[in-house]
Amino acid sequence: MEDFCYAGGVPAVLAQLRDKLRPAFTVMGKDITSYHEGAEIFNDDVIRSVDNPVKPAAGLRVLRGNLAPNGAIIKPSAASEHLLEHEGKAYVFENIEDMKANIDRPDLPVDENSILVLKGCGPKGYPGMPEVGNMPIPQVLVEKGVRDMVRVSDGRMSGTAFGTVVLHVTPESNAGGTLGLVKTDDRIRLSTKNGALELLVSDAELDERRKAWEPEESLYSRGYAKLYVDHVLQADRGADLDFLVGKDTRLVTRESH
Repeated sequence: MEDFCYAGGVPAVLAQLRDKLRPAFTVMGKDITSYHEGAEIFNDDVIRSVDNPVKPAAGLRVLRGNLAPNGAIIKPSAASEHLLEHEGKAYVFENIEDMKANIDRPDLPVDENSILVLKGCGPKGYPGMPEVGNMPIPQVLVEKGVRDMVRVSDGRMSGTAFGTVVLHVTPESNAGGTLGLVKTDDRIRLSTKNGALELLVSDAELDERRKAWEPEESLYSRGYAKLYVDHVLQADRGADLDFLVGKDTRLVTRESH
């Protein structure tokens, strides 16, 4: 942030976006378009100009397919270029405990082309959709020099994390999503270019698996945690509580003690 400040800070960024900005009044008392007047970039390694991006197409990419009917997210700027178009065999962790207990097994049957799948980390499943989507690279592969591989989950990761990580898969596994039906050795295809995330299993097979599927038993039977699990919406709807959607925001007029 110090480097960002000395490179020109927010005004310099706004200056690069001047053609995209819409007039909007701010808490500073001025329109947002007024804050880039006279702004300069003093270090173009820190703040890039629009015509000199780090990558021409980055940001976030929404993926859809039978594995994520309501969408999933990947951050191409944090991913390895050669993995943005990838097909491989899944290795499945049924929950976070399974992952922690087995990720560093010396006999874990994975290679650099495998796709790690983690279930049970969505809004309902964990509960709370934690930042565990960027699973560690298995120790058996780290020792071979592997530093990235495709990982898929219904959880989140930090905005500063990196790797070819597919997140926010919706519906999540604990809500009956296709993610909950994935088995080790199933093939998965990721195409960031086409915005696709596909489980290469026939519809008939998935129907059979869905009939046999049962959600993990909830750890919560009372209190706020149960209220949350029962009412939280999926990631594509902001993980909001369903009873809050569309409600008013009238001011509280009584003192809060």
